[in-house]
Amino acid sequence: MRVLAAMSGGVDSAVAAARVVAAGHDVVGVHLALSAEPGTLRTGARGCCSKEDAGDARRAADVLGIPFYVWDFAERFKEDVIDDFVDSYAAGETPNPCLRCNEKIKFSALADRAFALGFDAVATGHYAQLDDGVLRRAVDAEKDQSYVLAVLTAQQLSRALFPVGDTPKPQIREEAAARGLAVADKPDSHDICFIPSGDTRAFLGARIGIRPGAVVDADSGAVLAEHDGVHGFTIGQRKGLGVAGPAADGRPRYVTEIEPESGTVRVGSVERLQVWTIGADRAIWTSGSAPDGPVECVVQVRAHGGTADAVAESIGSGIEVRLREPLTGVAKGQALVLYRPAAAGDVVIGSGTIARTGHHR
Repeated sequence: MRVLAAMSGGVDSAVAAARVVAAGHDVVGVHLALSAEPGTLRTGARGCCSKEDAGDARRAADVLGIPFYVWDFAERFKEDVIDDFVDSYAAGETPNPCLRCNEKIKFSALADRAFALGFDAVATGHYAQLDDGVLRRAVDAEKDQSYVLAVLTAQQLSRALFPVGDTPKPQIREEAAARGLAVADKPDSHDICFIPSGDTRAFLGARIGIRPGAVVDADSGAVLAEHDGVHGFTIGQRKGLGVAGPAADGRPRYVTEIEPESGTVRVGSVERLQVWTIGADRAIWTSGSAPDGPVECVVQVRAHGGTADAVAESIGSGIEVRLREPLTGVAKGQALVLYRPAAAGDVVIGSGTIARTGHHR
């Protein structure tokens, strides 16, 4: 089988490529250039896809004895990931750029080019498992990335390989060292790759500009502070609200609602964050078809954490969910991912983009 190995320059993708080579496949390595100025995308262990990473990926390919290329997807990345990220925050949403990158770049733009060139599959260093097209959580729960892969269609999953998903991260590093890969001890990348400073608010402010509005008490309607734009807030946020202090009863305040049209950010008690129903658009079912009727499931609304038992139902092109227990910090723009319940809870059923929430059972 001809396999294109996406090599980010990190240890996970290097070992993934090595395992595909060891399995006897015809492998070619490729690194994605995602910025017109790649030198700006790394500060210490932050970010990824820098010139340093491209060099690390090339050296790993040399050790493995496979051809290596760099493909320029900078323009596509800006349009489909960075611009989408900025637009979503401007609309009062909380997007996940890694999820969008998987959907639009790695398993769409990259995969389309790979298959046009005659490759049979794309291998990446994602921590997830695939069993006959069924997407499952990784063995290493702390590194599991099934949440950000749940946007992939059945067809995309049928041509994907996740070679490291069955192994804990410490063992991956040991294997890399044993194979002579210099990235064995390379630190993991953190934060958003195109915001190497880690200052998301400043990054968004430079692109969206000042759109003043008010921070309002959700109970009394009193104006507590002014702000420069709703892009500086997310649902569930506690710090950086710009208010003088806690509520009159001494309890902390949280962002409970964002109204992008009026620029109003409402803050209140943690109880106001409790969500009992979730509606999502853009449903994607990993089996290729929607379930017939309501299904018991476990829902996840953040890449790490935010899970609850629920009943989900396919409604048109979306998903409606009734939670068995409330979740907090659920924001529009986040991904809603459904997993099978109980013993089979590591299997992904599908996903959608959160569009609305309800605070009553």
